[in-house]
Amino acid sequence: MNLVIQYKGESPIYEQIYEQIVAQILAGKLPANECLPSIRSIAKELNVSVITIKTAYELLEQNQFIYMVAGKGCFVSDKHKTQLNNKKIEIAEKKLNPQLEFYKSLGISKEEFIKLINQLYSF
Repeated sequence: MNLVIQYKGESPIYEQIYEQIVAQILAGKLPANECLPSIRSIAKELNVSVITIKTAYELLEQNQFIYMVAGKGCFVSDKHKTQLNNKKIEIAEKKLNPQLEFYKSLGISKEEFIKLINQLYSF
């Protein structure tokens, strides 16, 4: 598992960790039932509080990306691919909606926006 933290970033560290683990799960880089590193080991590696990692893991569990087994650790959920794909779309919509409102307020048409997305997405 690869995590990169921006200590002075806009979003809280637990949120950065959550989002990066979700992205790795949705991309298939963390397969179903894979054991995640312990909370303490990630905290030590990233030089952050155990509470920060625990918060991220709890959020992952609440959103059914992982499950916890007492005394064994945390594991990637074995949700079906359809459920994972639906979750991807849900996350993308949640992130994109506020941005769309901004672009609309700039007077950018749907066609211009799609053209821009196509140009940027090809990189």
